Amino acid sequence: MPLPSGPSAVPPPAAPGQPEPAAAQGQPGNPLHGVKLETIVTALAAHYGWDGLGQRINIRCFTSEPSVASSLKFLRKTPWAREKVEGLYLFMLRDIRRSSPVAHNFPPPRA
Repeated sequence: MPLPSGPSAVPPPAAPGQPEPAAAQGQPGNPLHGVKLETIVTALAAHYGWDGLGQRINIRCFTSEPSVASSLKFLRKTPWAREKVEGLYLFMLRDIRRSSPVAHNFPPPRA
């Protein structure tokens, strides 16, 4: 079946007074919104290495012949493991932010 094209392919905007669709509203308070699980696993493996990742979260997809593909397959099926990985990713981001130099936008001193 061919995909629709032309003006009918784009859904019309919500009518005034109607709520926006859930996908259009976004999640302003969720730092993981829009971040793919593959991006999370790749970033963690690059930052900690597979050995370090396996020490921090002791699951076989990180300790026994680890790969991004096997990790994604397991994490998509296992909610408790995915929560641990997402938590470690948020911790890593906070740790990186803390260790970076602070940039202040103070005005220059008066001469």
